[in-house]
Amino acid sequence: MRRLTGKAKEETLIELQSTTDSQMTDESSGNGISSLSEGTHLPGHSETEGLKPNRDTVFFRDGVRRIDFVLSYVDDKDEKKQERRKAFEANLEKTGLELETEDKSESKDQKTYFLKIHAPWDVLATYADVLNIKVPFKESDMQHGQDVHLNWLSCPFRLPDHIMHPQTDYFTYPFDKNKVDFFLINDKETFFPPSTRNRIVFYILARVPYYSEGRMDREKTGIKRLLSNGTYTAAFPLHDCRYWKKAKNTKCESERFNLYSHWAGFLSFYKEQPLNLIRKYYGEKIGIYFAWLGFYTEMLFFAAVMGVICFIYGLLSYGDNKSSKEICDQNIGGSIVMCPLCDKKCPFWTLNSTCLSSWQSHLFDNEGTIFFAIFMGIWVTLFLEFWKRRQARLEYEWDLVDFEEEQQQLQIRPEFEIKCTNRRKNKITQEMEPYLPVTSKCARFIFSGTTVILWVSLIVACIIGVIAYRLAVYAAFASIIKDPLRKIQLVGRFITPQLATSVTASCINFVIIMILNFLYERVAIWITDMEIPKTHLEYENRLTIKMFLFQFVNYYSSCFYVAFFKGKFVGYPGKYSYMFGNMTKLRNEECDPGGCLIELTTQLVIVMAGKQLWGNIQEALLPLMRNWWSSRKGRHNPVNHYSRWEQDYVLLNFSQIGLFYEYLEMVIQFGFITLFVASFPLAPLLALCNNILEIRVDAWKFTTQFRRPVASKARNIGAWQEILNAVAILSVVTNAFIMAFTSDMIPRMVYLYAYSKEASMSGYINNSLSVYSISQIHPDNMPEDYWHDNSTTTCRYRDYRYPPGHEKQYTHTMQFWHILAAKMAFIIIMEHVVFVVKFFVAWLIPDVPSDVKARIKRERYLIQEYLHKYEVERLKLQLSASFITEPQSETSLTPDKHEVVSECS
Repeated sequence: MRRLTGKAKEETLIELQSTTDSQMTDESSGNGISSLSEGTHLPGHSETEGLKPNRDTVFFRDGVRRIDFVLSYVDDKDEKKQERRKAFEANLEKTGLELETEDKSESKDQKTYFLKIHAPWDVLATYADVLNIKVPFKESDMQHGQDVHLNWLSCPFRLPDHIMHPQTDYFTYPFDKNKVDFFLINDKETFFPPSTRNRIVFYILARVPYYSEGRMDREKTGIKRLLSNGTYTAAFPLHDCRYWKKAKNTKCESERFNLYSHWAGFLSFYKEQPLNLIRKYYGEKIGIYFAWLGFYTEMLFFAAVMGVICFIYGLLSYGDNKSSKEICDQNIGGSIVMCPLCDKKCPFWTLNSTCLSSWQSHLFDNEGTIFFAIFMGIWVTLFLEFWKRRQARLEYEWDLVDFEEEQQQLQIRPEFEIKCTNRRKNKITQEMEPYLPVTSKCARFIFSGTTVILWVSLIVACIIGVIAYRLAVYAAFASIIKDPLRKIQLVGRFITPQLATSVTASCINFVIIMILNFLYERVAIWITDMEIPKTHLEYENRLTIKMFLFQFVNYYSSCFYVAFFKGKFVGYPGKYSYMFGNMTKLRNEECDPGGCLIELTTQLVIVMAGKQLWGNIQEALLPLMRNWWSSRKGRHNPVNHYSRWEQDYVLLNFSQIGLFYEYLEMVIQFGFITLFVASFPLAPLLALCNNILEIRVDAWKFTTQFRRPVASKARNIGAWQEILNAVAILSVVTNAFIMAFTSDMIPRMVYLYAYSKEASMSGYINNSLSVYSISQIHPDNMPEDYWHDNSTTTCRYRDYRYPPGHEKQYTHTMQFWHILAAKMAFIIIMEHVVFVVKFFVAWLIPDVPSDVKARIKRERYLIQEYLHKYEVERLKLQLSASFITEPQSETSLTPDKHEVVSECS
């Protein structure tokens, strides 16, 4: 039986009763779709063969009232759930919402009920006033400065104007229910767009209780609790049409179709994004995310170009690399015998066996890398400053300038109102409000902080485990092929033991990262819920800090180890350093013979590329497969018989923090291309290619795989802005240290300008290697199968120490201290230069464009002027009305006055 409520309830029930007999035959056929007899065609619906109504619609059965929200449930004969639904729906009706139920016999699975909700004008007007929603009062008379383009250049990248600007630009003012005639209201049914309507309805749903009248149970409030306890299975607003074709009903905007056609297709990757349409359909919060992602991708283009130029310089200077030529020379590198790189298993080896890795290292470790690192420090500042300007423009265009956070983002969460039973008077509003006692708050914070520290410690423990793996497995790789005194032991043809160890350890580390990430996501949400944040903004910020702190350690710790610790605490042949002491026999690993920078590059590529590949698989393939499985029963039904609410019901739900993961993914990527970019100049290019795909994959997900999210407002990217600023500052420090301590650039420069007799790099390799007497090597460090060769009495190792026989043998030479001083000087100079340029650029570029400031002032002026005129006209009307009624009232009062006088006399 269908249950209808609202203004047309009685009329529709009578209409249904008159057609019951004619529908019995069709309903018994099992398809759950009722056919209407001739003359009972519902307005707003089109007919197909068999006179069956089109159920692919966003309107009630009367074809007039729009469906603003849909709740679904399965009647499993649970009396408690039935009572909750009955009380909740009764309370919804009391707020003024109109309901219409679709019986389970009309659903494809024959067991799901759908409750459709419509918000009439009075409800919309009331809550628009409460939420301070801005609405138009005058058409804008100002030109958009950014619309001035070189048409012949921008034409290929532009979208049709009706897609880029789906609605006329207006001056707006917060809605006031008592001043309805002040606003431009042509049609009350379409005055509030669907995104605003579903936001208002969700606001009501989140605060309506589901206890019966006369009973008070504060926890029994809101749709979220009803979803969590299984009373309802889903709650969502409807998409306005199918994504691959427009709606037949002309009242439908078909904005989803336009988004899919002009935005979600990968072939549109070079086109601009329809940000105004995205904002209109999904709300400002999702719109600001795609605006930021698009701007970030545009700025990546410049960083990618410079990275490619730096890489090309490395290729072109390949032939001028004298250090690599000396290593590869049979008479130079072939005559240098190097000390074993591990105990027992590693033999002595000749330097020319590292010929290939030295050439590979030169591609990324060259003079151009310094300039690229400085450029990226300035690029980060330009990106953040220009984004502030872009954000300020969007704030104005999207009516977020005077965005009342107290009314929107900072409104109290229903969970806080429910769980906090204590009340106190607000000093500002003088109203009683819930609060969390200080003792309870401190206890929750301590528990939360302890949990975060525990999980971060777990990451550090896993990293230490991976380091132990690297130390243990290196000897195994080195002993696969025995070929002493000729070349380094090879795994395959081109891979050294160091590289093989680095690659396998990086892959293991990546798997650990993914597993810990999967587990910690749930822990972070749980402990944030346990803290009971007061507002939505506070909840998101706390979760953001927890997740980013964990992800920072999780993703970057291995890169920090390779960049700043590996090869720095090795010791020398007579006094090697061991992990956890000499008893473990795990000797600290040395860098690849080509240098530590190439290993950092390998680590960065594996973790960054692996994360992006895994992320795209998760974002694209998993939703596709899940939706395919969920909708397989309805795929073969006629198009018009598969209702709009059922089509959306089988889609994935976009959670309230769904956008959080999108930001997190991009900010982690931002860290990769800024913190360690000196080791891999092609990282921005890799990020650019990923982001071009990311924008279209995200667009495709939103338009095809997810239910329509509830629209919500946001004037900026929130806590992510401060995180980006912190990463930008840290990146200057990390890149300076990478260039100084991980790269070989500084030692080469010191040799060239201070120690080279010919002012060239000739002889640098011999100068950078110290000498050790083989007879003084401890037996525990000697190879097991060492062939005694009287012609080889010494071996070389990477360091600057005095040779055997010197009065200061095996202590650091003066060149070591010169190089250390040069490294520290380079760090100080680079940091100060980049920071000075950063702060100067930040000071030079205003956060808000001058034309936007002028428009804001113009709009505020017009608001004051029009409000003044409106109030004056309103006062005139009231006065004129009082003059009309006053003579009548005076004549009616006159006899009474005479009667009173006569009685007194």
